[in-house]
Amino acid sequence: MDYIRKADTRGRANFGWLDSRHTFSFGSYYDPRHMGVSVLRVINDDTVKGGTGFGAHGHRDMEIISYVLEGAIEHRDSTGNHFVVPAGEVQRMSAGRGIQHSEFNQSRNKRLRFLQIWIEPNVTGIEPGYEQAHIEQRGALTPLVTPDGREGSLSLHQDASLYRLRLQPGEAFTLSTGGRSGYLHVIDGGADAGTTRLAPGDGVGFIKTREQELIAANQGLEALWFDLPREGR
Repeated sequence: MDYIRKADTRGRANFGWLDSRHTFSFGSYYDPRHMGVSVLRVINDDTVKGGTGFGAHGHRDMEIISYVLEGAIEHRDSTGNHFVVPAGEVQRMSAGRGIQHSEFNQSRNKRLRFLQIWIEPNVTGIEPGYEQAHIEQRGALTPLVTPDGREGSLSLHQDASLYRLRLQPGEAFTLSTGGRSGYLHVIDGGADAGTTRLAPGDGVGFIKTREQELIAANQGLEALWFDLPREGR
């Protein structure tokens, strides 16, 4: 692996209603050492108080993925979409040539926690789009978002895929970049990647090397695996 990002070194923004941990540079948090991996630009771990959320604001030319860990998001956007995204579901919004949206905690008194993920698209100026789904785990590694929407996954305007990795204590799985880049973000539990012990919020990146890495769960593990274009292409 080329890059290790420990949870307690991430950037943080706390506005009272929102407590956000930034894996990569975002908003007022800037660190030139942590600008993303390949086309993966943002992983924010957001906790939102009940009855609050992100008011209407705009995006363009970005693939924005939300993975809900606790609670539910109430989503509205300028194309007429109005959906609730509960825990366990994944949402993908293509901002395209421009979209306004809001994301609120559906509950008045319970917290919302979700991962907000931004991936640069390989096309710009397209029609905005939206998808969401509950995707059952099938084996250790299950596709959630892919370029072609295979195996019931959501689709993405980029040569990149997002998978959910789940392992029981003592199980192991070999991740392979196949000459591409990759990033593993731990959601829950723990694992060993080589000599690196991973805990919730930790991440490891595979950027310029062609290699495989055995991920050995020392607890039950849930993580996200990003298969990404090789940097420098």
